[in-house]
Amino acid sequence: MAASAIEIENNPKFKQLVAARKRLGWTLTAIMLIIYFGFILLVAFDKSFLGTPIAPGSVTTIGIPIGIFVIVSAFVLTGIYMSRANAHYDELTRQIVEESK
Repeated sequence: MAASAIEIENNPKFKQLVAARKRLGWTLTAIMLIIYFGFILLVAFDKSFLGTPIAPGSVTTIGIPIGIFVIVSAFVLTGIYMSRANAHYDELTRQIVEESK
């Protein structure tokens, strides 16, 4: 007979899974917010820095690689979460499902 939702919620592995996912999710969210709002604050308060050419005579400014970094960091942080989920959370979920049968 399948376990009830209350039995699953009281499973220590389920509590471990929820806590670990929440901790990682909030950590990665905080990192992304710091990166994003850091960029926005640079745009708001130090436009001249972002408009500085990378090299003398270059048309590419420092703002371009910083902007690219902001975009790429979102993909990297998503990859980190997916890697962690595939390596650890999926196994815990499988164990919880097996125990609940």
